[in-house]
Amino acid sequence: MAVVKAGGAAAALSSPIEQTIDLLGDRLTVAILREAFVDHVRKFSRWIDRTGAPPAVLTTRLNALVEAGLMVREPPSAGREHHEYLLTDLGLAIWEFLVSVWWWQREWSPAGALQPELVHLDCGHRGPPELMCRHCNRTVKARDVEVELDSSSLVFAGHSGRRRSTRTNPEPRRADLQFTEVMEAIGDRWSALVTGLALSGVSRFREFQSILKISPTTLSERLMRLTDAEMLTRGDDERQYALTPRGRALFPIFAFLLAWSQRAHPDTATPGLGLRHRRCAATSLVPALRCRGCDLTMTRTSVRFEGHPLSR
Repeated sequence: MAVVKAGGAAAALSSPIEQTIDLLGDRLTVAILREAFVDHVRKFSRWIDRTGAPPAVLTTRLNALVEAGLMVREPPSAGREHHEYLLTDLGLAIWEFLVSVWWWQREWSPAGALQPELVHLDCGHRGPPELMCRHCNRTVKARDVEVELDSSSLVFAGHSGRRRSTRTNPEPRRADLQFTEVMEAIGDRWSALVTGLALSGVSRFREFQSILKISPTTLSERLMRLTDAEMLTRGDDERQYALTPRGRALFPIFAFLLAWSQRAHPDTATPGLGLRHRRCAATSLVPALRCRGCDLTMTRTSVRFEGHPLSR
């Protein structure tokens, strides 16, 4: 259930959620981060080879990652002719979001078989983990959380800045890097906000419109896209929408997207969106990944992706 709070202009001006969606709601950016995390790609030429992105477009995305603090640009040095791009601590912290995107793509996209396998090095288990609360160690589903919304921040997030279209976004060359289906849900601000509200329990057209202050035409278009992508389904009342199993499975992506956004903007008083675990005493959900094989909490250094031969 969503709890909507009124907010002022100050909250809107410092909303981190818009910056996070703009940065991570882009499949080429996610592909760049995936290659940096999984295969330790550092060189511009290797990203060109792996993604097939036009050089100017790749330069723009890498510059955005540097400006956002996820990467640093290392100048040429002895034995190295070109710049290298290295993940910072903030960039490395994106790994749980990347695992969640992989998880959804593997389970719910037609090309899921082309996704590499996730291996937990501590026990050798292969396959998707489960989402847990780091405070109380319980498994967490979308129904177990309460979503707190700052209405002014969400309105500002939807209306301000530029929003890329997933239809004009360069398509990475490799099938396991395309992320086409998941980007229907997070590929622009309005789609991401509508999906997030649906995960919080919002279902009626008027409720979406009231919270987001979105035009009926724009809202109808986003709801239609999400319905066509089989993430939402219409009820008997055509103005009411419900998440499909495919749509509910997006919850870990949003949980880690929000957690990373709060980490990237620690001094922001009003994050715009927040999750509270109903069964836990903590004020906000701090999500983590738990191995289904050994029940241990996964860490960045305890997992490895093993590539599918058809994905290279």
